[in-house]
Amino acid sequence: MNTIKKIAIYALSIGVSALFLINFSWAGIPIEHWTQPSGAQVYLVQSAAIPMVDVQLDFDAGGRRDPADQAGLASVAAAMTAKGVRASTSPAEPALDENAVGEAWADLGASFVAHATSDRMSFALRSLTYPDLLAKAVQLAARQLAEPSFPADVWGREREGMQASIREANTRPATIAGRAFNQAVYGSHPYGYEMTQESLARIDVSQMAALYRQMILPCRAKVTVVGALNRSQADQLVAKLLGRLSSEADLTHQSQGSPRAKAQLAGTAAVVSCPALPAVAEVAPLQQPSEQRIAFESAQAHVLLGQPGFKRDDPDFFALTVGNYILGGGGFVSRLTNQVREKRGLSYSVYSYFSPALHAGAFTIGLQTRPDQADQALQVSREVLTRFVADGPTQHELKAAKDNLIGGFALRIDSNRKLLDNVANIAWNHLPLTYLDTWTQQIDKVTAADIRAAFQRKLQPQTMATVVLGGAPSKL
Repeated sequence: MNTIKKIAIYALSIGVSALFLINFSWAGIPIEHWTQPSGAQVYLVQSAAIPMVDVQLDFDAGGRRDPADQAGLASVAAAMTAKGVRASTSPAEPALDENAVGEAWADLGASFVAHATSDRMSFALRSLTYPDLLAKAVQLAARQLAEPSFPADVWGREREGMQASIREANTRPATIAGRAFNQAVYGSHPYGYEMTQESLARIDVSQMAALYRQMILPCRAKVTVVGALNRSQADQLVAKLLGRLSSEADLTHQSQGSPRAKAQLAGTAAVVSCPALPAVAEVAPLQQPSEQRIAFESAQAHVLLGQPGFKRDDPDFFALTVGNYILGGGGFVSRLTNQVREKRGLSYSVYSYFSPALHAGAFTIGLQTRPDQADQALQVSREVLTRFVADGPTQHELKAAKDNLIGGFALRIDSNRKLLDNVANIAWNHLPLTYLDTWTQQIDKVTAADIRAAFQRKLQPQTMATVVLGGAPSKL
């Protein structure tokens, strides 16, 4: 193994936590933001402690834009970008199959990965910033980002493996309960889409390529950069990463009447504006309660209770974050744990959480218990929730929650990777650039009245969806 590769692997594996904290533990986190002529929005945090950079590119191409009968399209398209790269016009850039792609990244001691969530398709590059090494990593990432070959034979193999995994997952009680719960909470909204053997069978590589042509454009990119680069260097890096997309994929600005063409003729650097994507409907609130009892032979019953929650940019975010820590997000110090586990011994663990996103993600209470105790555990959980929504927390609970959240804030940003996630969250959800600088103050100023009011605005215990898998048979 050559020296540069050894250095790269070591640096990429240590997480750089200690060095990062030296830079930011006693100061604010300055986030620089600008928009490139291509329309790409760039967010940069400079961290010069070690010669490394992390980059995340986010596009509005997640599962919420999947066709209903092709659930999973975004996810598999992202995964398939690592399975091959097309040849370019240059003899120095031949086609790469999946093995060649993997070997190329291993030789660089760098990484480039892609995945899709419900909201976005994301690509992440990590590399040392030594000039020769970084240039090669950016060039390879730009090819993989813009020129995936989507080989049909590889997709056939991958699809068979994924279908086998789904068949196996369908034997697990947690999978069955989770699917039923998502359908009950989200209804026909794309957040409730489930990738199945049938939906995978309807997906082919031409549809992956079509998704790419429409969605993966520079003007749709939000790019987060954290590492040992200044603004000029970061701007050049992002331009190179997106440059092949700009020349091959941005088909919407080729006519002479387009903003890009007019800017080019005038010699100016006008910012490209992407055509708007179709609007995605909001998650519908639940109008009445529902309860599903699913027979299943298992040692533990799975119990889920919840409803659509709130969007990530909701002004109640901090009140709901502190409140949920008290209700069921704080582990062994939460109310649900105290009432369900400690006082009654009904479950080893019980939890609650919100999943805010571009749309109202689910609020969920979950637990596992003996099948004969499922009804009692569910009843107690409902009672705890109803009381918390009505009365809010005590002052003692509020202080303990805020102390814990504020005290643990440094752990949220103690590495380049964690900071990258947080800054990308700011970019994606249109949060203030000072969000991380004021996070602890926002938590500290939350009052018990704020929490009570926020929970009453967001949660309706009387109309929630319930799923019990493996408990006592329904009496209906």
